[in-house]
Amino acid sequence: MTPSEKVKYISNWIKSYVDHMPSKAQSLVIGISGGIDSSVSSTLSAMTGLKTIVLTMPIKQKENQHDLSLKHQNWLVQNFKNVEAHTISLDKLFETFSSTLNKFDNDHGYANSRARLRMTTLYQVAAANKGIVVGTGNKVEDFGVGFYTKYGDGGVDISPIADCNKTEVWELGKELGILKEIIDAPPTDGLWDDGRTDEGQLGFNYNELEDAMINPDSPHRAEYEKIRKQNLHKMDPIPVCKIPS
Repeated sequence: MTPSEKVKYISNWIKSYVDHMPSKAQSLVIGISGGIDSSVSSTLSAMTGLKTIVLTMPIKQKENQHDLSLKHQNWLVQNFKNVEAHTISLDKLFETFSSTLNKFDNDHGYANSRARLRMTTLYQVAAANKGIVVGTGNKVEDFGVGFYTKYGDGGVDISPIADCNKTEVWELGKELGILKEIIDAPPTDGLWDDGRTDEGQLGFNYNELEDAMINPDSPHRAEYEKIRKQNLHKMDPIPVCKIPS
């Protein structure tokens, strides 16, 4: 498919999913971070014509990351009449959470907790608007190396771009007219005070990562397999103890 065909297909898929729900949702709820994945996913959602509620949820956010979120939020509102946008600061909530759990300090745990607080916020907004939560994960993150937070950004109702590699998402972004500074921005999960990038955490960029997924001879294959193995618990079904009959 061409990027144009993929745009139409994914947007139609979202609309069809909602139309065929036993109890039809009345809105789509999605968090935007200023990154390409959430920008593309939110735009595809808005294209359905359904009420689309976009939330920016800063938690000690780097100013440049939050600025991109607000710019995309404004761009959506200007281009789609069905978009409702809100900025919900979760700074105080996170401060209360972390101070309450100060006996259990763990930086990686707190990073994941940011994602889980955002997930909880999305579901509260969805409940108040009879909506469903739209995911923003791509194929490399969701099914390759599991680069997401379990029950955080991985906690969604539908995943419209989860069958698209990162390079495909960038192509979709260009097709949709997403702001160039968002397309060009270094990918980041936005969960760390120091603003660390995805490449900094993974050790290689998305082009190299995609090659490692499909090419057994990739120089990064061993690293890819190591990260994937560590994160398989996110991608596999929850283990269930089966009682013998």
